[in-house]
Amino acid sequence: MSGSITITLKLFAMLRDKLPPGTRAGTTEVELDVGATPQVVIERFGIPRQMAHLVMINGRHLLPAEHKTAELQAGDTLAIFPPIAGG
Repeated sequence: MSGSITITLKLFAMLRDKLPPGTRAGTTEVELDVGATPQVVIERFGIPRQMAHLVMINGRHLLPAEHKTAELQAGDTLAIFPPIAGG
């Protein structure tokens, strides 16, 4: 299958710095090839693997192995959170 889809990407905390300049509220639309996975997006935006701590599609948490296998669909929302440190 060929073609493209558009998803919404939401990056949180320091990962927002990976978005294009002028992006508001840590959210942007991303055009991808059909069959693209979260790993494709992580690589495209230069997010180090260890910084993609929590990855969700439409609110569903993905296991790390699913980052390379879960296919994104048109209209999906991909959210990526870095590790949270606190005390």
